[in-house]
Amino acid sequence: MEQPYYSFAPPPLPPPRPPVQSADGRWRLTDDELILDGRHYSLLELERVTVQHVRWLLWILLGAFTLGGVALAFLQNWLRTPSAMLGMVAGALMLAWGQRGANRVRLARLGLDDQHHALPGELTGWQQLGAETNIRIHLRHQRAAQEALALLAAQEAEAAQAAALRAAEFGYGPTDESAPAPDEL
Repeated sequence: MEQPYYSFAPPPLPPPRPPVQSADGRWRLTDDELILDGRHYSLLELERVTVQHVRWLLWILLGAFTLGGVALAFLQNWLRTPSAMLGMVAGALMLAWGQRGANRVRLARLGLDDQHHALPGELTGWQQLGAETNIRIHLRHQRAAQEALALLAAQEAEAAQAAALRAAEFGYGPTDESAPAPDEL
């Protein structure tokens, strides 16, 4: 009696998703790659994408020291009122500029250093694109695993077929006790 041959069939791949692009065109996402500021990244090389708001520390410190220094100089009567007002306005503007900041995108790459990009505008739009990118990274990795599984199953079926051909060629079946061991062939 011949043994039935069972094999695992991977689930079907999901249909491809439409490309996504930011309003200014800096971020373009397909099912296989991410284009960010003109640089191409394969989704297979990425692990995840994070987007967060960062402040410009240099401008904050410069504004704080300018504002503090001008206020101290005014209180010590080293500066007159109009020049002190101009200095305080300049310090406050530097503080506001540093508080404005930018959106930092960090691309975690498998086995490589992270890549960083700075993007302007509202944070929520970039975070939505980052979340969609993370979903597509996961789907691309799953698709690559399914393709590898299908290739492995095809190679195993080919090897089983070749073994059956060899067995038929030498005149013994899979249940024949007199069959030589594979290392004896």
